[in-house]
Amino acid sequence: MQFPDGFQYFPQYLSPIEQAALLAAIRNALLEAPAFVPVMPRTGKPMSVTMTNFGPLGWVTDQQRGYRYQSSHPTTGRAWPAMPPELLGLWRDLAGYPAGPEACLVNIYRGKAKMGQHRDADEEDFSAPVVSVSLGDDAVFCLGGLARKDARSRFTLRSGDVTVLGPPARLAYHGIDRVLPGTSMLIAEGGRINLTLRRVTAPRP
Repeated sequence: MQFPDGFQYFPQYLSPIEQAALLAAIRNALLEAPAFVPVMPRTGKPMSVTMTNFGPLGWVTDQQRGYRYQSSHPTTGRAWPAMPPELLGLWRDLAGYPAGPEACLVNIYRGKAKMGQHRDADEEDFSAPVVSVSLGDDAVFCLGGLARKDARSRFTLRSGDVTVLGPPARLAYHGIDRVLPGTSMLIAEGGRINLTLRRVTAPRP
């Protein structure tokens, strides 16, 4: 399969042991920062995923204020849990960027949850990539171009796979068409978890 320039795909990058350790870190974080239901700006329509965040900043959305990053959980008002060292190491190994990640968005897919075509454009510096980790059930990933109408390709992301959206593909449209239930034994209750590591602010000199 031909990928756009700047997009990298690392199948089975994380071993089963590494996946299990990361899942345990996520479960611990959910005790401190429980998953919440994000809603779309303007319409207030709830998304089908639930989410939480790691790191000094977290991505949130609501009807009143829209898409943004903030330093606290929207429901508890508490700071987000620290980013696990495994994720910081992954960023160092793959990002090729001079500063560390500031946010890790945790998207939790249950049932028929999916993610519509979108691009990650709420950050200051688009030369910083978005590094993504898949855990749990397989998902059909849809990757387009820089315009919403561009042709799209689809392939399956499996547990332990890692992708990197770097320039010039950094602002490519992408999404999850569907999750394929029962394709992984990692998450006992089933479903999929996706982690996206992001640098939010441009490094200061």
